[in-house]
Amino acid sequence: MPGATIFLVGLSGAGKSTLADALAAQIEHKFARAVTVLDGDIVRAHLSAGLGFSRQDREINIKRVGFVAAEVTRHHGLAICALIAPFATARQAVRAQVESLGKFYLVHVATSLAVCESRDPKGLYAKARSGQLPAFTGISDPFEVPDAAEIVIDTAVIAVDEAVALIIARLQADGVLPPS
Repeated sequence: MPGATIFLVGLSGAGKSTLADALAAQIEHKFARAVTVLDGDIVRAHLSAGLGFSRQDREINIKRVGFVAAEVTRHHGLAICALIAPFATARQAVRAQVESLGKFYLVHVATSLAVCESRDPKGLYAKARSGQLPAFTGISDPFEVPDAAEIVIDTAVIAVDEAVALIIARLQADGVLPPS
């Protein structure tokens, strides 16, 4: 089986981490295939500690995640990345790096700003709206909507289990996972 990276991108609170964890659990359980999950919050605390939120620092963060994902892919593993990844140039650089070694799937978790803001699990949108959190994606900083996503999921409309099934079906169709 070829290696692959599933790159889940979207606004804070869109459901990326929830989807990544559910997808990893399903793949590990149903297909007995090991998965490496690279979650944005965890990566920021360890691999990218010390980086800020300038455009340059955000792109460095995404490229670091991309490097790790490419290594997992190169060794025929599955990497699931859950990141805001707001800039198309950084996402394209990761795609090119991974595709030279295996499969790459950009999944846009396209949950609306209103829904993400209503979820606001960390209180970040409220801080951004009050000016306490500058350069916050979706409020004072842009999120460049992917124009080349293999899959688009709105977690306000599609349940997590349905979204996981959509991604798994695509991975199966491409031979990354065996048929059920």
